Amino acid sequence: MGSLIKIRDIRRDFPLGQEIVKVLKGIDLDIDKGEYVALMGPSGSGKSTLMNLLGCLDTPTSGTYELNGTDVSNLTDDELAEIRNKEIGFVFQTFNLLPRTTALDNVALPMVYAGASKSARAERAAEVLTDVGLADRMDHKPNQLSGGQRQRVAVGRALVNKPSIILADEPTGNLDSKTSVEIMNLFDAIHQAGNTVILVTHEEDIAEHAHRIIRLRDGIVESDTRKEVVSSE
Repeated sequence: MGSLIKIRDIRRDFPLGQEIVKVLKGIDLDIDKGEYVALMGPSGSGKSTLMNLLGCLDTPTSGTYELNGTDVSNLTDDELAEIRNKEIGFVFQTFNLLPRTTALDNVALPMVYAGASKSARAERAAEVLTDVGLADRMDHKPNQLSGGQRQRVAVGRALVNKPSIILADEPTGNLDSKTSVEIMNLFDAIHQAGNTVILVTHEEDIAEHAHRIIRLRDGIVESDTRKEVVSSE
């Protein structure tokens, strides 16, 4: 399929008073189009920092990051914002929905930034909400929805611009176990539809949904394992 993400010797340092804290210490990583990857590691391993770099929310201290053929390591904030909106769909643990806005308008929001017309936004947002099982909840606001439904709205919002990558940070962290299973089934379906999914989690059972698990420890890649994908009968 070809590399969607190509990272070479990525380092990220943070100044802390007089000291420099080295969080990422030279990471090499390739992720192909259509992969389903889980990023794991203990607290302080650098996985959140790496996720912020992958999501173009931050830039590295040194090293290169190519996303879909574009070197994004040294882009300006405005250029990064444009890449984020076009290439990356984010799903967060806390949903990050606008509280006074309907599910439909929450999902359509990235299309506002992309300059789409109101009718195109409404049509695409309705299509995506149907895909995530919320066709009957489009006019509901977040406080009228369950946690699982809110996360489905957030997943819909991530999908609406047809991004290259879905980047999910602890997407089941605020959900009970039954709802977590439903949301992970949704991610499985999104991957099967051809999307690249990168999942950041500290839970082994959630990571098991991915076909490849990358473990970080102390700012470097400790292990990178692919599972044999057994096709279901």
